[in-house]
Amino acid sequence: MSHTLIIGAGITGAALAYQLFRRGQMATIVSTHAEGGLASAASFGWLNASYFLSHPHYHLRHQGLAAHRRLTAQLSGLQTTWLGCVWYESSGDAQAETAADLRALGYTVEMLTRAQIAAKLPALGPVPETALSFPEEGVADPAILARALIAASGAKVIRATVQALTNDHGRTTGVLTDLGPLTADRVILATGTGTPALLHPLGFDLPMLKRPGLMLTTTALPPICPVVLATPEQEVRQDAEGRLHAPASAVHQADHAESLGSFPVVINATLQRLRTLFPGQDIHFGRQAMALRPVPGDGLPVVGQGPVPGLWLAVMHSGATLAPVVAELLVDEITGGPASPLLTDFRPARFQ
Repeated sequence: MSHTLIIGAGITGAALAYQLFRRGQMATIVSTHAEGGLASAASFGWLNASYFLSHPHYHLRHQGLAAHRRLTAQLSGLQTTWLGCVWYESSGDAQAETAADLRALGYTVEMLTRAQIAAKLPALGPVPETALSFPEEGVADPAILARALIAASGAKVIRATVQALTNDHGRTTGVLTDLGPLTADRVILATGTGTPALLHPLGFDLPMLKRPGLMLTTTALPPICPVVLATPEQEVRQDAEGRLHAPASAVHQADHAESLGSFPVVINATLQRLRTLFPGQDIHFGRQAMALRPVPGDGLPVVGQGPVPGLWLAVMHSGATLAPVVAELLVDEITGGPASPLLTDFRPARFQ
């Protein structure tokens, strides 16, 4: 039985450990942070393929939704829910074009009238004339899902900081940590924004965008948002305990901001947008989570064989949607299966 070191305990590392377990492979996870990771714990958790940067990116994201459904069939008790999304981040001709593009790709899209939107979201204050409904979409808390997948995998978790990759005769053989060296048959980097520093000594420069993300959670409210709601001003969802979850930037998936600004100002502005969306509701700050989102330089996933044998990469945004399918495909490849055409456009070699 071969042994894999997975660096990173977020949703991507956890999904990899679970898929290795399903194939009878032994895995050890090494992470500076607690199980669930850092970026995963600050994720909005919206599972979708309605946001995409290219047709191959769409197809990978769409398969990501199917992979999430496979996980819920395999493991009881997962908190993944399929709420659907009501989307009106654009309107008029732009909204119609979005609907046509998605339908041409085979995505399920429904057009909602003002009356239908109001019936679906009676607490919504400003009701638009039209919106799109994406019934295939859902929600998962990536940190909670990561912990469930790690538990199901039985993988050993070592809390340590990886300082460098170790190599012998041009092959990665393990890592050097602050607790000492660890060896394995292969190493997978699911290290998000920490990946470039580990690759640089190998002469591989992986560009990463600076994309800080701040997630706000309110105190509990009555049920007012039964779907993922995506408006020009705010994306928001409500969890089973009644708390609203909202990114601190509007249209956060396409957000290009490199800084957040003053936390009190940003949080108060987000709360005000929520109060405008749901007037008359007693909306108050609950907690916040902040992390740098792992966005490669071209915005697309980086998945596959690294610059030397024995080293594999799995770095992406959005891991919430993509991690389960990337883990399936990458582990198939690592364990001797064919390279998946779904990953062709996302290989690390494009940056060499």
